[in-house]
Amino acid sequence: MLSILIPTYNYNVVPLVLELQKQCLECKITFEILVVDDCSKLFIYKNQKINSIENCRFEVLEKNIGRSAIRNLLAKKAEFNSLLFLDADTIPIHNHFIKSYVAQINDDEKVVYGGIEYQKDKPKKSRILRWKYGHSREALSVEKRNINPYISFLTLNFLIQKSIFSTVFFNETIPNLRHEDTLFSYNLMEEKIKIIHIENPVFHLGIDDFEVAIKKENESILGLKYLIDHQLLPTDYVRISKIAAKIEKLKLNFAFAFFYKTTRFIFLKNLSSKNPSLLIFDLYRLGNLCKLNSN
Repeated sequence: MLSILIPTYNYNVVPLVLELQKQCLECKITFEILVVDDCSKLFIYKNQKINSIENCRFEVLEKNIGRSAIRNLLAKKAEFNSLLFLDADTIPIHNHFIKSYVAQINDDEKVVYGGIEYQKDKPKKSRILRWKYGHSREALSVEKRNINPYISFLTLNFLIQKSIFSTVFFNETIPNLRHEDTLFSYNLMEEKIKIIHIENPVFHLGIDDFEVAIKKENESILGLKYLIDHQLLPTDYVRISKIAAKIEKLKLNFAFAFFYKTTRFIFLKNLSSKNPSLLIFDLYRLGNLCKLNSN
């Protein structure tokens, strides 16, 4: 009835699998939990325990294939038509998590997104930027997500029918630079497959340190530019690229790129502080995109 699919890389997934398996048994449903490791170096031995848990499997890939390909692979390996995708660094907030998703299973062609939350306690200083951004931009209520249901969709906690993957799947030809979820949501919109938002969140536990967060954000901007340059995404789908396109149209791209180069280190000093500004983070990202567009 339900295939729970978890891609992982260098993360201990056992606590998540145990919680999901417990909830599935309580719901008395037919299920499987499949975890595929994308050629990690860490936690392989610990995660092997998953193979001893009823209805659960753990596999390790011989080579790294990336975020898009591993999700497609999981969908192909799934036994059932209802697929629940979860990121490895999440954990259900409520003990009715599985029950809430099971209630959404029917013949309607749709994707169901449950949402994300971040724990209330502030993390250590090096993780505050990613925690603050997550609280403000990702941990949105159902009402806010429904204002723009496609762009509000994240791939770390969603239910989808396996049959949809014959029409919309994760693009494996793009560089492994983030925004594969943005492209996936846009492709769902193109195919008129509706996204239903419900209140069924998970905690995001894997909050990146500042250096990792900035590295990923720089990759994300490169990934976004790639998608736009190759006409896989329109410039107005994502807010930052929409603003950058207006700047370019006004022939102010060089000025913004120069502004970015002269203020970059000042911005980074703020973003690595104990009270980072999300406005400065937005300007940093926008300036970075304008610099790339001016090259």
